[in-house]
Amino acid sequence: MYRVLTFTILTAATLLAGRSTEAGYCGAARLRCCRPSACSADYGCCKQQCHTVMKTCKEVVYEKKQYTCYKTCYKPVWETKTINCVKYVPETCYRECRYTVCKPVYETKYRTCTYTVCKPVWETRTKYVCYTVSKPVYETKTRCYTVCKPVWETRTKNVCYTVSKPVYETKTRCYTVCKPVWETRTKNVCYTVSKPVYETKTRCYTVCKPVYETRTKDVCYTVCKPVHYTKTVNVSCGHWETQVTCCPGPVVTKCVQTPGTWEWDSCRCRCCYKPGCCKKVQVQCPPRKVCKKVWVPEVKQKCVKCVKYVRETKVKTCCYKVCKMVPETKTCTYKVCRMVPEKRVKTCCYKVCKMVPETRTCTYKVCRMVPEKRVKTCCYKVCKMVPETRTCTYKVCRMVPEKRVKTCCYKVCKMVPETRTRKVAYTCCRMVKEECVKMVPYTVCKPVHYTKQIKCKKCVCERVPYTVTRCVPKVVCKQVPVKVCCPVPCQPSCGCDAAPETCDCG
Repeated sequence: MYRVLTFTILTAATLLAGRSTEAGYCGAARLRCCRPSACSADYGCCKQQCHTVMKTCKEVVYEKKQYTCYKTCYKPVWETKTINCVKYVPETCYRECRYTVCKPVYETKYRTCTYTVCKPVWETRTKYVCYTVSKPVYETKTRCYTVCKPVWETRTKNVCYTVSKPVYETKTRCYTVCKPVWETRTKNVCYTVSKPVYETKTRCYTVCKPVYETRTKDVCYTVCKPVHYTKTVNVSCGHWETQVTCCPGPVVTKCVQTPGTWEWDSCRCRCCYKPGCCKKVQVQCPPRKVCKKVWVPEVKQKCVKCVKYVRETKVKTCCYKVCKMVPETKTCTYKVCRMVPEKRVKTCCYKVCKMVPETRTCTYKVCRMVPEKRVKTCCYKVCKMVPETRTCTYKVCRMVPEKRVKTCCYKVCKMVPETRTRKVAYTCCRMVKEECVKMVPYTVCKPVHYTKQIKCKKCVCERVPYTVTRCVPKVVCKQVPVKVCCPVPCQPSCGCDAAPETCDCG
């Protein structure tokens, strides 16, 4: 890029200066034609000619583009369906059941029992026991140690501090207060009162009188028998899989340096490179990968041992009572209360409050904190630790083993068997049969057919559009003005009468 820029500047200088560029290197070698005697005081030989050249620069620009994406949404829709249902209404019936109960009759009897008891007999014996005792032996030792002893010095320093001193000012302000003024007013209120009016009426009602009747019927009951079999069951299981998702990177502001320019330096007689300025550019970072674990379900087949119960129907005869309700008509007298509305008027007194503004004046103080500098002297202590050597004496204890013997007396117990006799009471139970009768309730379910409406939930799949904005990098070429300075070729007044291209004074 630097070579292209140098070539552009040289080409522009060649087009503007004409044949004066034959001196080479922007006229730097042409200055040799000026003699010291003729050009020492002539400024026209060394002055520069500046011109502006348009330079093409590339710049990365981020454009915001909007994309339309679609996401799948499931919207619940409720549908009303009419279904036929059967409701079983339970009805309780009773039957007479005879059963036999075994009633226990208890009797107390005695028997002679012989048993053996072990009687303890104690005997005293003696034995010798050897044991070892640790006897302490003390030794005195001395050791040296170093202690740091503090030495305190008192020093003084001046501390400057600023104190805020309050300055009070008295100010006055006016404010408005609303003062309540009460007025008493009267108004008539109409209200309605319900007045009760009683009427006597007579009505007939029917009462159902129960009449019991004994019947016999065959009752079918079901007995379940177990049947063992084997079946294959689908078991839900699975494993975890790692999914990698690519997320776009964030937009970061970076500092980018613009390309520099070449400028003519009259002191050095050559073109110098001037670096460009720095500017902030927003750059989108590279995308990053996000890993997440997803559960992948699997279905496996497993053989399971099952038991099913097969129903077997049996029949038995039962006696039960049936209650029939016989209607019977009766007459009763009752009172009916009707509320008749009656209008009344009453006078109410109420107060009305009007807020009348009233101006008041209050005086208050304003406090301003004025800083004031003060100086105080602080005394502080400095501690230096001076090492000091000390000696301490301590004792060391060693345990020396020593053997001893002691006599132990102990008792030995011997169990001597002894036979004894005792009478043991026991209870005998005889079962005596007794016949009982009980009323057994049983429930009969009667089917009742009815219709009801239910709401069924149904999910409808929809594609909902949404807009996503992304930054897309774009390279833009723009023309930037560049100032180029080059020296003016020497004139014939320098001492060369010939044309500049034939001047060989040097």
